[in-house]
Amino acid sequence: MNVTLEKSFPLPGSAELAWQILCDIEAVASCMPGARITERIDAQHYKGTVSVKFGPASMSFRGEIEVKALDAASCTLVLLGKGTDSTGSSGASMELCASIAAVDGDNCTLYGNSTVSVSGKAASFGGRMMGSVADQVLRQFAANFGARVARLQALNGALGSTAASGPRDASGTSGLSMDKISGGTPVAAAGLSVMHAPIEPSQLHVFSLLWGMIRDGFKSLFASGRK
Repeated sequence: MNVTLEKSFPLPGSAELAWQILCDIEAVASCMPGARITERIDAQHYKGTVSVKFGPASMSFRGEIEVKALDAASCTLVLLGKGTDSTGSSGASMELCASIAAVDGDNCTLYGNSTVSVSGKAASFGGRMMGSVADQVLRQFAANFGARVARLQALNGALGSTAASGPRDASGTSGLSMDKISGGTPVAAAGLSVMHAPIEPSQLHVFSLLWGMIRDGFKSLFASGRK
């Protein structure tokens, strides 16, 4: 069973800062509810888990992530993820293409196109249910990603304000851009801390997602009733 989604989300930060986060696979994974990178094999391959909570019970899926493309010119990331649950009764794969487009100096847009394939017990939920759950997960991911961008934007602004009263660099710029946040400096540590800081919820709560689906269904029903 395949489900394809295409969405766009406004982000409260510059395209440059959003791209810095999108390039960091660990930071991207931490924005996905329930996902966690457990091992970095190399720059293109990672291992991870996804935890799903059904009320008091929990399930864990293990999988691999491959970075198929990372294009700075178009600010585009293409990922392929595959995994199975701990019992081997369900399998899933997802190909995600995400890109950043600038709106102005302080705002940008996240575009995402994903195709999810499921097999085994997971496929018994049906296409409509899977599509609704995938949509809710994508919205939560975008909200978490946007929160990271906003934090990094605030940090960059604070560092720029502090540097404004100090000496200018060779280019005549007193502010600090993200490409200067490098090496083992306190500035680098601050930037990485913001990008990798935990975001709640750390686990995917299916009941919460189902409530979101029901809520959206009622909204659609009432909207059609007013026509």
